[in-house]
Amino acid sequence: MDLIPATAAFIEQKFADEGSGHDWAHIRRVWLMARRLAANSPAANAEITELGALLHDIADWKFHGGDYEAGPRAARGWLQSQHASEELITRVETIIREVSFKGLGVETPVSSLEAALVQDADRLDAIGAIGIARAFAYGGHKGRALHDPAVRPVVHESFASYQKNTAPTLNHFYEKLLHLKDRLQTPAARAVAEERHAYMEAFVARFLAEWEGQA
Repeated sequence: MDLIPATAAFIEQKFADEGSGHDWAHIRRVWLMARRLAANSPAANAEITELGALLHDIADWKFHGGDYEAGPRAARGWLQSQHASEELITRVETIIREVSFKGLGVETPVSSLEAALVQDADRLDAIGAIGIARAFAYGGHKGRALHDPAVRPVVHESFASYQKNTAPTLNHFYEKLLHLKDRLQTPAARAVAEERHAYMEAFVARFLAEWEGQA
């Protein structure tokens, strides 16, 4: 069996009952978007890009006690079980380490075109209509308030600070989501982001107006 469809089937089964917005549907969208972005980047290795997208959330630190190496380890275990080469495994592990947002004050550089494509695809799924839905799904999953005007957004200057964040969901827009458009790395991703970002800005404005009974 080809490695990409085998990995897709494995991840689909693993994440079938996930309810925080980090489910198979999210991973599938990131996979499809990464493939779409790669089509605009002829120099990209399509197999590495697709595997990085499919495995980017295999063991997300948010659900594994903050262990940032859980994902690379789990991806390595799966790929070794499929007799993948050491070079391929190492490149996919690197993508998984580099893909995540780590706080507004933390740089998240990537070391390959493939990692840039997967990071962009993942960030595109965090904005727009689906990004809004996922933010509130995760907030509900964690028992967070929708909004609390008394809790001000924070510029997290370290990954450790970002990991400990328990703020209401609306703060997440100011602490991450509204900044993603300007942190995308490829022209194709930036083009997709324009409309999604505008939609998200309009949503936040409407949310705040309704919160205060003004709309």
